[in-house]
Amino acid sequence: MIDAYSIPVTKIDRSKLNDIPLENIPFGKYFTDHMLEADYENGEWKNVEIKPYQPLVLSPALASLHYGQAIFEGIKAYRNKDGEACIFRPLDNYKRFNISAARMQMPEVPEELFMEGMRQLINLDKNWIPAKEDHSLYIRPFMFSTDEVIGVKASDTYKFMIILSPTGPYYGAPMRIYVEEKYTRAAPGGVGYAKVAGNYGASMMVTAEAKSKGYDQVLWTDAAEHKYVQEIGTMNVFFILGSKAITPDLSAGTILAGVTRDSAITILRDMGLTVEERPVNIEEMIEAYKAGQLQEVFGTGTAATISPIKELKYKDFVMTFNVDEWKAAPEMKRRLNDIREGRAADKYGWMYKI
Repeated sequence: MIDAYSIPVTKIDRSKLNDIPLENIPFGKYFTDHMLEADYENGEWKNVEIKPYQPLVLSPALASLHYGQAIFEGIKAYRNKDGEACIFRPLDNYKRFNISAARMQMPEVPEELFMEGMRQLINLDKNWIPAKEDHSLYIRPFMFSTDEVIGVKASDTYKFMIILSPTGPYYGAPMRIYVEEKYTRAAPGGVGYAKVAGNYGASMMVTAEAKSKGYDQVLWTDAAEHKYVQEIGTMNVFFILGSKAITPDLSAGTILAGVTRDSAITILRDMGLTVEERPVNIEEMIEAYKAGQLQEVFGTGTAATISPIKELKYKDFVMTFNVDEWKAAPEMKRRLNDIREGRAADKYGWMYKI
């Protein structure tokens, strides 16, 4: 077990923050001064330390490079109106991290290592949190296998790390989304519900094809019939029909249980909307659109937050939306941001102060 106050810290001599402006900073391009690193060996976590951000020296035979035992999480820290650093729902991400670890036959990361390591790291680099609207500090915990051997089996050793990256808005404008009907992201019994690195690697060619057609991302459909929507590449998806919000349910194990998704469901219900978590047939949404009932479509995710969709294409049918007339998504985003940035009471207990 890791003593909550005994993580060794090696500090940098000069902060890179002196050379990097934080306004409108692109997602995932710059990283803070320090990182957390820990090793799993002989059935226990050891060598836990916070040190200057730096390259890793790795063997070419590293198991994760060959067999894909790698998982990660995405979390965000914000600076509230009083200047305090706060993390949004990190315990939920911690629990999901270990769900992913179990699916990939990887060791559980203890709560004190994950949470206290994150807290100490952010406390050290908290000046990197931009005090600007729609800006935050992105937190990337990840784990990968480190056995130096060629052979298809679960590794005996692992490395757990946390790195931090200041960021502005992930998507700067409303999106155009292509509904995929050929390729598959996940099938029942697979790893769709886990935040596994391979899920994202397998999506890149399909996303590139969608972008070549002028679209920003892919909305995946089910593997069997390609008619039930699942999730967008970086987000869960919601549809607003009058006073009802509909989002694909998680029962098939093919969709990531998004923390922002869960937050959106809570806030939408507080706003008086009925939220339905169920299978969502894309043809049903097209019929609702034709009838003038489908008013808003948006994505939710840690990186993307709340992202409006202005165009949705399925086969040869294109649905377009006037984002400027929307009511539900902008109000939900406002309420969520007010909680994150301390302008509204945190009645759900979502914010974790550093």
